Formats: sequence, C-alpha cells, structure tokens
Amino acid sequence: MSSLSVTQPLRRAAFRGLLAGGLIYFVGSFMQAMATAWLIVELDGSAFLAALVQTASFGPMFLLALPAGVLADTTDRRRLLLVVLAVQAGVVLVLAALLALGWAGAGTLLALTFVCGCCTALLSPGWNSAVVDTLPREELPQAITLIGISYNAARAIGPALAGALYALASPVAVFLGASLGVLALWQAVRWHPPRPHPPSRLPAERLWGGVLSALRFARHSDAVLAQLVRTGAFGAAGAALWALLPVIGQRQLGLGATGFGLLMACLGGGAVLAGLFIGRWRQRLGLERLVGTGTLLFAMVMLVAAWSRWSAPVYAALFVGGGCWMGVMSTYNMATQASAPRWVRARANALHVLCSLGSFAVGSAVSGALASLLGLSWALTLAALALAAGLLLVRRFPLRMSELEEVTQAPLSEDLFVAHRPDPEAGPVSVEFVYRVQSDRAEAFLDAVTQLRGPRRRDGATLWRVYRDLADPSRFVERFIVTSWADYLHQRARATLADLELEASLLEYLVERRSPTVQHFIAER
Repeated sequence: MSSLSVTQPLRRAAFRGLLAGGLIYFVGSFMQAMATAWLIVELDGSAFLAALVQTASFGPMFLLALPAGVLADTTDRRRLLLVVLAVQAGVVLVLAALLALGWAGAGTLLALTFVCGCCTALLSPGWNSAVVDTLPREELPQAITLIGISYNAARAIGPALAGALYALASPVAVFLGASLGVLALWQAVRWHPPRPHPPSRLPAERLWGGVLSALRFARHSDAVLAQLVRTGAFGAAGAALWALLPVIGQRQLGLGATGFGLLMACLGGGAVLAGLFIGRWRQRLGLERLVGTGTLLFAMVMLVAAWSRWSAPVYAALFVGGGCWMGVMSTYNMATQASAPRWVRARANALHVLCSLGSFAVGSAVSGALASLLGLSWALTLAALALAAGLLLVRRFPLRMSELEEVTQAPLSEDLFVAHRPDPEAGPVSVEFVYRVQSDRAEAFLDAVTQLRGPRRRDGATLWRVYRDLADPSRFVERFIVTSWADYLHQRARATLADLELEASLLEYLVERRSPTVQHFIAER
C-alpha cells in the first residue's frame, strides 16, 4: 500500500485542471439534485416521487455506463466528453427556462433529470480514466482519494449553496448555477485534453464486442468481481438514507430548504474530513477491516436518522455517515481500478459506476416504496439490517488489489505460426496448445494448467477445456474457442506478465521441458 502524501498528484498540472473542473461540475450536480428533490416534495409531497429523483439521476447507469466505458477505451475521449457536456449544459438551461415560465411539474423535473443522468453516465468512465491516466500507478490511491474528497466536498457545498439560493432567490437560480458547473468541466477538458490511446495495429473493437469483453473480464477476474459484487450490495442498501433524506428533513425534523441543504452538507463534510485520513486508515486496518467498520457505522447512522426526532443527533450522525461512505466506496473504487489493465480500465470504472450508482438507483426506488408502505423509520431500519448482512459476502468475495505484474500487459510476439492471416471477422477460432507431460507428474500438471482457465476466459475465450489423448496418455491438449480472428488478436495482446509466468511454470512438468506446440483452427462453412 502506497505511503505517498495524499496531495502528491496535485503537483501535476493536468490532474489539477481536470480535478478542479470536476469539483465545480459536482457542485452544480448536487445543487441540481437538491433543488429537484425539494421542488418535488413541495409540489407533490410524495416520498416515492422524492426518492425517484435519485433513480432518475443514477438509473441511466444501468443502460449507458458500460457502453460509455467501451467508447472511452476505444475512441477519442476528448471529443466524447466535450459533446456530452455540451448536451448536458443545454438540458439544464432548458429546465431553468421551464421553471421560470412555470411549466415544469414533477413529471417534467424527473424526465429532464433522467436526461441529465444519461449525460453523467456517458461522461463518467471517460472522465475518471482521463484523470487517472495523468498519473503513474503508484499515485493511483492518492488520486482516487482526491477525487473522492472533491466529490464529497461538492456534496457538502452544493446542497448548502442550493438551499441558500433556493431560499434567497429562486429554484431558477439554482439550475443556472448547475449549468455553470457543467460548462466549467467542459472548459477544463478543452484546456487539459485526455491522453490519446496508443496507436495499435489491431482491428478496432466494436461497441457490442467491447461490452462483452468488459463483462467477460469482470466475470473471470476474481479481484474485480469481488469488488463489484460488494459495491453493489453496499450501494443498494445504503441508498435508503440518501433517497429518503428530503422526507427525513421535512416530515421528521420539520426543516426547510436551508435545513435540508445542511443535512446534505453534513454528509459531504464528513466525507471530506475522512478523505484526509483514509490512506493512513487503510494502511493501519487493511481493506477488509476498514470496509467492515465503515459499513457497520453507516448502518448505525441510518438507525439514528430513522428514529431520532431531534435534528442535532441526526446532523452529528450524518457527519459520521459521510466519512464512512467515503471510506468504503473509495476503497472499492481504488481496488477496482488498481486491478484493471489499461485496455479495460475505463470499462472497469464503468462497471464500478454501474454497480454503485445502478444499485443506488434500485435501492432508492425500493426504499421509497417501503417508506410509503411501512413508514419512514421502518424502511430505514430494514435498509440498515440489509447493509450489515452484506458483510457476509466477505467469505465468498474477499477484497484485494492486483499486483503490478497482474495488470501489466506482456510484450506481444509477432509469430502466430499460421500460413496466412484470416479475415478479422472470420471465426470462430480454435486454439490448441499440445503438451508432452512427464508420466509421473500428470496430476500436478492438470492442477497447474487449470489456472490458465481464468486468464484465457478473462481476455476473450468463450470456451476453455483440457483434454487427454486416449492413444497417448502423456499428451494433453489445452483448447479454447474465440469468437473471431480479431478477438483472438485482442486476446493475445491482453496477456499480462503474470500470465506469462504461469505459462512458463508449466515447463517443469513437460518432457525435456520443451515448449508446447500451438495450432490454430478456423471454422469453415
């Protein structure tokens, strides 16, 4: 675990510029979310519709985050970010105009919030990977902590600023401020363009193929899969507090717009303070103890918010809760990004966003429905119990960060041992490695070669098996199927140094330690 100062990445101008633009963008986003939720409570008074603001904001992650990650990994990220931000700025300005004219009801607010959520889903993986790509790997934990600090500082500043503008001016002023936040990030991307993708002679990845590659990678990478499952469980249960906070403020505590803004500010302020110490806590506690402690404390915060009728304990509890949320979510995010090679980094980030905010959207809708059926206090209590129960996943999905050799792509050999190169779209392709194994080491060889199943499937194989030759017991064949010749070329390029070490370790089981022979077959007719 790195012991660098949390401010180390700020020495790099590109990182500072993109982070500053992101901070202003986050402030505007939280201003808009707070104003939208409060407007709906005033217009309709429904806990369910108020909770749907979170669903409308984060629900598009289910649809768009992963395709957006593919685009960020395979296309011009700068152009993608600029176009999406321009569209989002226009939508927020339209919303402000409709409010000024008195034409925006609860349905309009939710619909345009959904459109803004689509824009956020499209830009989030590209922006996150662009920021991280400005830094060396050893500064990644500090960078993610700083991104979390800026996000949660915005969570503290945005609602408080929105509450003041809402009370002193009008909701229109809040949405105009939100549009300025979008334009600030647009300008930051122009001044500090993301690093372009390195040139490649490989066939271009198509959108659907890129989505399947990301899902296959996550399914067969134990480190990434564990983080994604744990993130989804935590986000779904913890969403209840965020989604029902407007109802807690108005009905349970009797607060106005300014008071609700302060509730949100307490969550953000606690997260900012925790961000200053999170690196030290991770080193001292380790990943699992930090996540477990933060989860249990956040569940206790939810119980305080569920049953307290005094505002002071709720303010204090939310400050603690913000720190816990920051500590748990930033740990999951850091572990996910540190466990993804560069070819799939934006998609891994998209999957993290998909699991965290997608589960957040579902959890918000479910908690809103439970609050309408059972009451606010019992809905939050059930969510707190579900949050604590999520810690049972630790045995099946333990957290860890991949080592450097597990994410560093290996040098690519040009020799494919084929007479001619097929058309990139031709396939499926069957690849066979033929091993001559020492007679007394067959079982040990099978144990070792089986470890290749994960890397082969992770990088592109749709089917993987090992066969023994019935005519020659010393002859074993490792066979895997790849959808097309282009996919096979991509699979070869994705092999890591750890994969090569695993392949090299098989030599000790082979007759005279001869390398296996490789054969390629392509489907006909």
